[in-house]
Amino acid sequence: MKPTWKALLGILVVLAKGVSAPVAKRWIESVDLRGKVAQLVMVPFYGEAPNTKSEEYKKYVRWVHDLRVGGLVLVNRVPYGVVQHSEPYAMAAFLNRMQKLARIPLLVAGDFERGVSMRVQSESKFPHAMALAATGDASLSRYEGAVTAQQARALGVHWILAPVADVNNNPDNPIINIRSYGEDPEEVAAHVRAFLEGAQSERGERVLTTVKHFPGHGDTATDTHLGLAVLEADRGRLEKVELVPFRAAIRQGVDAVMSAHIAAPALDSPEIPSTLSAAVLTGLLRNELGFRGLIVTDALDMQGVTKQWGPGEAAVKALEAGADVLLMPPQPEEAIEAVLRAVEEGRLSRQRIEESVSRILAAKIRVGLDRRRLVDLEAIADRLDSPEMVERAQEIADRAVTLVKNEKDLVPLRGGSPCFLVLSESYDSTAGRRFAQEVQKRLPKAEVSLLNPVMPDCELDQVAAKAGACDVVIVAAFVSAAAYRGNVALAGGYPKLVNSLIGSSRPVVLIALGSPYLARSFPGVSAYLTTYSTAPTAELAAVKALFGEIPIQGRLPVTIPGVARYGEGILSRLSWKWSVRR
Repeated sequence: MKPTWKALLGILVVLAKGVSAPVAKRWIESVDLRGKVAQLVMVPFYGEAPNTKSEEYKKYVRWVHDLRVGGLVLVNRVPYGVVQHSEPYAMAAFLNRMQKLARIPLLVAGDFERGVSMRVQSESKFPHAMALAATGDASLSRYEGAVTAQQARALGVHWILAPVADVNNNPDNPIINIRSYGEDPEEVAAHVRAFLEGAQSERGERVLTTVKHFPGHGDTATDTHLGLAVLEADRGRLEKVELVPFRAAIRQGVDAVMSAHIAAPALDSPEIPSTLSAAVLTGLLRNELGFRGLIVTDALDMQGVTKQWGPGEAAVKALEAGADVLLMPPQPEEAIEAVLRAVEEGRLSRQRIEESVSRILAAKIRVGLDRRRLVDLEAIADRLDSPEMVERAQEIADRAVTLVKNEKDLVPLRGGSPCFLVLSESYDSTAGRRFAQEVQKRLPKAEVSLLNPVMPDCELDQVAAKAGACDVVIVAAFVSAAAYRGNVALAGGYPKLVNSLIGSSRPVVLIALGSPYLARSFPGVSAYLTTYSTAPTAELAAVKALFGEIPIQGRLPVTIPGVARYGEGILSRLSWKWSVRR
């Protein structure tokens, strides 16, 4: 039987917990079936303010005004591997323009796993999730959640696609890694709950929160941007490990769950990603775990889906599986047309579409889009970066630094003539500049070399030879978990360089700015320090720890096979005046 708008309105009002029925009625009546299907689609935007006569701007007019998509999700341009962060005022002004074009207000999402600084220019640069777990203090995750909610709403973002609930118990995981709180399910659950509590405490303007990537992406070794990953765990292990943080989040009232493009043979066919699996999204998440909020797909332009299915078929299969929101289908128009055909052919029912539309519209009402949809541009500065936010973000990075190995008490440094090599991850990267600047503030005459992975071996050999004149060599290596890289190993000729330094007569201090697992590849280093993050705050924290300016108190939230066990960390509370050998 075809549902009436009154029946749909009833569902929506219940989901929105008794909010304004007239607004809901007006929204529902304003769209036909095509418009309802379009409400399920979220398209990417780059946080820029293109000229209104440009083709880029016209594309958004088509998507928002003509196609009537349900929302936008913020992504970054990454030319030459360097992330370009959005300028906050340009981004907010663009969103105001789009909201004015939309018949039903747009739901705007942001992948703010470490505050808005992950995508937007901001001085509150929180480190990655694993760094927060290394502090052993879940209240810091609660604080980050509260700040992220405030910052997001200041920019016109209503939906935070965070926190990450994956349990990273696979050292070779190339895409989750430091984005996870660690390998212990209960510790991950504690930080997930804390982040959600903080985000939910923002009383001014509510945000939606998300846990990801269901049913758990931590024990995989494939980047799903490049292909389908497989979670090789039986149902018993899933219950004891992967599902623990998701259950905790559901009990905490999380608004949304994001699916993973991973196959879970214990739940469904080894060829089917969870995003397209009814057994996972409906059978497990809806029926067994009792989740009643929004189910959102991971980005549908990732090769974990696109290698097997086209944009239209992937969209239909995701809705068949139980998803509500189609995130970033590579061809939005094609996805909408495919869903409409599936309804006409009886493959999808109108009721199935109405259920997801109801959840989406209810979510829009919960975040106040029935009352206000525009950003107050004048309020952005005061809400985005307060001195306290900036200071606390640095405090978290400082408290996370973990000393894993320290032969002859090399760390903190005690004087002499050290030299510093910074191994950035790309030719054009800004990573490492903060580290170099902070070292030279303390040692103006120090030899600090900023390297890049495309340097030929002959140049790296010269660097190694020059380092032979130093008392100790400090190597600061950036090892991020980034899309499309496929691994978290050092790039180019870096491994040969580090091994050459280890083989020399000089002691080597290796600092991992990012993945703590890097130590597995270089067991011969004299000392090993890890920050779990590539954020500038982590760079400063590493320098402060090296020079004895802060106590080193972090503990490993993961096991580094063959190197250190979960929970280990060498505590250092010593300090002394730095002296330079003349």
